[in-house]
Amino acid sequence: MIPVFEPSLGDEEIEAVVAAIRRGEISGSFGIEIESFEREFADYVGVRHGVAVTSGTTALHLAVAALDLEPGSEILVSASTNIASALAAYHNGHLPVPVDSESITWNLDLDLIGSLVTPRTRAVVPVHLFGHPVDMDALAEIASRHGLVVIEDCAESHGATVRGRMTGAHGAMGCFSFYANKIITTGEGGMITTDDDHLADRLRLLRNLAFGNPRFLHQEAGFNFRMTGYQAAMGRVQLRRIESTIEAKRRIAHAYTAELEGVGGIRTPVELDWARNVYWMYGIEVTDSFPLTRDELRAWLAEGGIDSRTFFCPLSLQPFLQRQPGFKPVPCPVAERLWTSGLYLPSSATLSDDEIQTVVERVRAASG
Repeated sequence: MIPVFEPSLGDEEIEAVVAAIRRGEISGSFGIEIESFEREFADYVGVRHGVAVTSGTTALHLAVAALDLEPGSEILVSASTNIASALAAYHNGHLPVPVDSESITWNLDLDLIGSLVTPRTRAVVPVHLFGHPVDMDALAEIASRHGLVVIEDCAESHGATVRGRMTGAHGAMGCFSFYANKIITTGEGGMITTDDDHLADRLRLLRNLAFGNPRFLHQEAGFNFRMTGYQAAMGRVQLRRIESTIEAKRRIAHAYTAELEGVGGIRTPVELDWARNVYWMYGIEVTDSFPLTRDELRAWLAEGGIDSRTFFCPLSLQPFLQRQPGFKPVPCPVAERLWTSGLYLPSSATLSDDEIQTVVERVRAASG
């Protein structure tokens, strides 16, 4: 089976993790690795602060918590996303409101934001889906007009740029995931990036149980969202070669796009002229003119030893959100279409040319 993704780890990561363990950097926030990883990642993104946490999900949770919004605030979220983006609002006592996708990049449709803003709307969480960034310059203008805080969900966009500026450097905060299938990994883990000194201090306070002065006097309800030193050690190694990983991702994506050109009924991902798409996953749409449905194509690929995944179920269709008091049944026809028509193909950075050709030939065979 050609997997949809597998991480790229080697002896350097193993040696770095073992060295951190030998130094006792197994828990807490002491040692050299966490602060070094935070500084190096912030430098890469182009911001002043990085705050390491346990996952991309807790990065989003902590970012919303740091805003100290009034209970029941509304937070606009890209409709087509992993459920973690909505959980950041939900677990902080707020209401996630889905923003439908647009059909070009599959990111949230900026033209819809104004119509969704109410007196209770406080923030917007754009998701840079599958590695293509949202137009953050345009979103910044919209957010400023409506008084919204922007929290970027960069779980899939490490190294993606908007007019040369990294994702994670545009909003008040950027939230990254280092899960095993991300562009760089620490196994589990995440990072919040920000240029705001006050927010950085608040994120660090809340991340570490909001210990006070004296230590065991707590003025706020904090969280235990600390990354371990040996995870940070792995992350530093991964970060050193992030550009070569992105180069491999882009090479694979360009090969897929070239080979799938002319296959009727298959829509391939784009890269707009102001963006660098890092192609976290190579997603395609199976349109009505393709002989098989998306699910039939997935089954056909699996029979040929090729793994794939569907796009995300949109927030508008998530059962647990629909049951929440105040849930807004916002129409999301594009995101709902992507849920039934989208899949991503094997996208490991180590994918060989022969494996790419095997996948493409199987898709072509299904096209008739």
